[in-house]
Amino acid sequence: MNNKENLFIIRTYTKAELAHLYNPTVCIKVALQILRRWILFNLPLLRELEAEGYRARNRLLSPKQVATIVQYLGEP
Repeated sequence: MNNKENLFIIRTYTKAELAHLYNPTVCIKVALQILRRWILFNLPLLRELEAEGYRARNRLLSPKQVATIVQYLGEP
């Protein structure tokens, strides 16, 4: 398999897109719930995201917010 196919690109993602990348075996709703819990229970991650303008009701994640999530959770 070509490594270029597996590269994760830091860009703007919808929260649902990113949640599904982290949890591809569950439905979108459950994937969103899981990602939400991961963010809420990781206080350093939550604080850093909030400093970058993150709010729980945001549907889009900026490239900087995605990079922060990847820094704490690893690549999906």
